[in-house]
Amino acid sequence: MNRKLKMPAQELPYGDCGKEISYPQGLKWTRQRKSVYRVLWETAEPLSAIQIYQRITAGGDSGGGAGYAVSTVYRILAAFEEMGLVEKSAWMEDGSVVYGLNRGGHTHYAVCLNCHTRIPLRHCPFSHIHLEEGMEGFAVTGHKLELYGYCRDCLENERQQVE
Repeated sequence: MNRKLKMPAQELPYGDCGKEISYPQGLKWTRQRKSVYRVLWETAEPLSAIQIYQRITAGGDSGGGAGYAVSTVYRILAAFEEMGLVEKSAWMEDGSVVYGLNRGGHTHYAVCLNCHTRIPLRHCPFSHIHLEEGMEGFAVTGHKLELYGYCRDCLENERQQVE
């Protein structure tokens, strides 16, 4: 599944995408881990383990896909998740799982039901709401939001097919 970036890089909700990579402390950085981390660092949206593996093998990455299988990518992603380096999300429609680099904040997405493109929202819709008010005995530590609908390209294609 080829997913296109729907926002110019300078408008993305995080600014380090594509800048010089720095590997966090506390983990042994094998070439495979560096390859997976590099793909996540350079991408503008969450990816599945298969997409990460495909980018590594197609890109001629110095870590390369040679010598390890997709299962290695899954194990690396599990280790990254345990360390808090990635955020794992499941798409409600089919349960597919994607991983995005934890960049210190959070990003919400609008997801196209047709092509599955994930469009990052520029601002958190909950930023002005005090979620803990009226919720005694519960401390909010985070949240995720995905909006479902159709992207501009899919709406345009549908409109053209109707005409």
